[in-house]
Amino acid sequence: MKHVFTDQMGREVSLQLPIQRIVSLVPSQTELLYDLGQADSIVGQTMFCIHPDWAHESKPRVGGTKKLNLNKIRALKPDLIIGNKEENAKAQIEELMQEFPVWMSDISDLTDALDMMLMIGEFTNSTNSAQKLVSEITQSFNSLPLLQNKKRVLYLIWRDPWMAAGNHTFIGDMLKRCGWINVAVGNRYPEMVAEQIIQANPDKILLSSEPYPFKEKHIEELQQICPKAHIHLVDGELFSWYGSRLLGSADYFKQLLNS
Repeated sequence: MKHVFTDQMGREVSLQLPIQRIVSLVPSQTELLYDLGQADSIVGQTMFCIHPDWAHESKPRVGGTKKLNLNKIRALKPDLIIGNKEENAKAQIEELMQEFPVWMSDISDLTDALDMMLMIGEFTNSTNSAQKLVSEITQSFNSLPLLQNKKRVLYLIWRDPWMAAGNHTFIGDMLKRCGWINVAVGNRYPEMVAEQIIQANPDKILLSSEPYPFKEKHIEELQQICPKAHIHLVDGELFSWYGSRLLGSADYFKQLLNS
């Protein structure tokens, strides 16, 4: 029997339950599916779906999030494809929608992420696990301290050119929940030159481990631009993966707040 579910883009998706063959196109959601007990149902994932390790090594890979191998996906005969509005290419997703049920997430903040978990829990018959996960993540974020003196923070995701995470992004929401003021303005991921970084006058500069793999040498480079700023290499997964990895994010943020 078919059931109709609404995805986060407001689309109705008709699914034959129970779902037996899932192709997941987003690393954070892939990890979520495993943590919800869906390992046997996942028949394909992207090359960037690196958690859990054993699945990254053993499950069929269907290309990158932006460059999917559609023929590999077709060969896997999924009865559900799970993607994301920002992380997957619109043209490829629309092509897949012509052939398979595709459920899409659209996430800009923690509330969206928690809603996504509950929705996926519903159609994968893992509602209890999803509810428990959401409850634990909510409690952990509620334990973040309320800061009196808010620091000005710049979160960089790329070099040459420098690119930052703006306020209207999931990372921007994480910064806000830490009680920080995000100094990146403009686009969702604005490009910045050194002069703009100086003018932004950040107290802290966070260099993400992904998508650009910042290293210690980049701390020295940024320190020349902003000699008074405290500069840290940070775990990008804990700031940008909006699945079950969020279980560890709040405790990690507390460590950064004390640094």
